[in-house]
Amino acid sequence: MTTVDVRRAAPPVTARRSPAGPVLAAVWAGAAAVVALWWADTGSVVGTAGWLTGAGRIAGLLCGYACAVLVGLMARVPLLETRIGSDRVARWHAMAGRYTVCLLVAHIVLILSGYAAQDRASLWHETVTVVLDYPDMLKATAGTVILFAVGITSARAVRRRTGHEFWYYVHLLTYAAVFLAFFHQLTLGDEFNGKPVATAVWYALYLGVAALVLWFRILAPVRLNRRHQLRVDSVHMEAPGVYSVVVRGRHLDQLGARPGQFFRWRFLGEGLGWTSTPYSLSAPPRPDLMRVTVKALGDHSAAVALLRPGTRVWAEGPYGSMTADRATSHHSLLIAAGVGITPLRALFETLPGEVTLLYRARTAEDLALGGELEAIARWRGAQVLYALNGPRGERPAITAESLRATFPGLAGHDVYICGPHGFARDVYEALRAAGVPDRRIHHESFEL
Repeated sequence: MTTVDVRRAAPPVTARRSPAGPVLAAVWAGAAAVVALWWADTGSVVGTAGWLTGAGRIAGLLCGYACAVLVGLMARVPLLETRIGSDRVARWHAMAGRYTVCLLVAHIVLILSGYAAQDRASLWHETVTVVLDYPDMLKATAGTVILFAVGITSARAVRRRTGHEFWYYVHLLTYAAVFLAFFHQLTLGDEFNGKPVATAVWYALYLGVAALVLWFRILAPVRLNRRHQLRVDSVHMEAPGVYSVVVRGRHLDQLGARPGQFFRWRFLGEGLGWTSTPYSLSAPPRPDLMRVTVKALGDHSAAVALLRPGTRVWAEGPYGSMTADRATSHHSLLIAAGVGITPLRALFETLPGEVTLLYRARTAEDLALGGELEAIARWRGAQVLYALNGPRGERPAITAESLRATFPGLAGHDVYICGPHGFARDVYEALRAAGVPDRRIHHESFEL
């Protein structure tokens, strides 16, 4: 895939403001409205049973609201994915999942304890009665079991021991869990019985997030792939274990993909069709071609090298906010490690202003896309620096002191980082110690 001469006047740098603050404020305002709904419907609370039941109702309402937020964060809404960042949205989703499970446990324990105290029955007897005799509770129980299963498989210790495909498909059961648990909220919730306005708002909340999922996770990808007809054009080895896949399609300039962004790719061949994996664009997209560069780190990425020209491709995106929109100055430093060079190579070609690239790798043979980087540096008068292991395998230290010495005026640079999680964390801490403001350090990770 040929590069483009970028010797042209740099456009002015105008950083786009992230909507993260307003989105979080809206989420917390919704939680406050849910508590207000309970408050408006609740009279005086009397006795232990009343306090337990009241607390259980609050937890249940907040859990129902958190389920809607959880699904909304899974919908891959472009405003969230490209303006806030996929990694931050994923962290929000993980946090919302933990809140949801905790609220669910609190709701179950408090409600059953309150009912048992009110009926002067054992907790076990009350549990059996509620599950078997109360309307819509069998469906809610099934949804609860599914949510617990999703929560367990999402725990970091469990996820490390299971395959991505298993985690992914269990995670999709969240939709079924939320659907099964929805109806008992309206049937048994005192806040909704005989209250058409509250019921209509609750329906609107759930139908709204369902519409987001339907559009952005199903209809929009179907439309994209039918329109652009993506197929593998060629596969090239870039370094040991690193391969570039060039994808051909129609009218790809209309996708709106930008350097630094990624797609979720599903290659419909070589046994890869069941897995959707995020890979960044490793070159600026062209009207008929896109390219990703992949390192063989697992079964899926290793099989990418075996793809044949003509293999159909299913893509979703573009996603990611690590683009030129984040820039706040005309001086940029790109720091990459390993295959993390892929999005930064595209940015290296297209970022306006003065750009320097620092590329960390074990050996010179591990430098993927090195020839392209050198060519781009010559075209635009930029600089490429390499941080390679020493002759005895010693790793070069990337510290606050070495960064300040190598890059004068570092605090005034925008810094883009991409690499393994540990590397990115260490570089981030070194940059902060070197005086780079947090708002000028840009990073997006798939390791969540």
